[in-house]
Amino acid sequence: MSFARVRALVVVGLLAVLALVFVVVAVVRDSQGKVGTAEGCPDGWPLADVTLREPKDVKINVYNATDEPGLAGSVADDFRNRKFQVKKEGNAPKGVDDVAVLRFGPKGVGSAHLLRAYFLDNADQKYDPNRKDDTVDVVLGNGFQQLATTTEVNQSLGDLGSPVAPPGSCPMPVGK
Repeated sequence: MSFARVRALVVVGLLAVLALVFVVVAVVRDSQGKVGTAEGCPDGWPLADVTLREPKDVKINVYNATDEPGLAGSVADDFRNRKFQVKKEGNAPKGVDDVAVLRFGPKGVGSAHLLRAYFLDNADQKYDPNRKDDTVDVVLGNGFQQLATTTEVNQSLGDLGSPVAPPGSCPMPVGK
């Protein structure tokens, strides 16, 4: 092996060691390590459950905000067939022009994220930091046609990524 090649290998090795030392020092001195976690959460901010739920673990209320009679019942049945826990169904007090509105609190963030996929991310989200239950209200609007197919839901979930804590909240620690 030539002297130039040995020298190049030594230089590359030294650079790798220096990079490793730099990374270790940066990680050890990181002052933002708790940002975005419950430990770094400002006082008074709610902890959002950002766990992506299975349909069988999601509680929903289905409300019809259209002029189409019986829409809440038929969509509630469709959700039941997909293993969701439908708690209530009925008519909403005022009309909605959009596809749907999802209303939820901190305990329903992961559930609402899953439901977004069933509307191909075309449902408005109404987060209420003061809501105490884990149920999501699904308010069907005039733009609603049908729920997404299983394949469409899976593709939409891939596009949506993981659930995130809404502004003004922090992610709940895993296992809480």
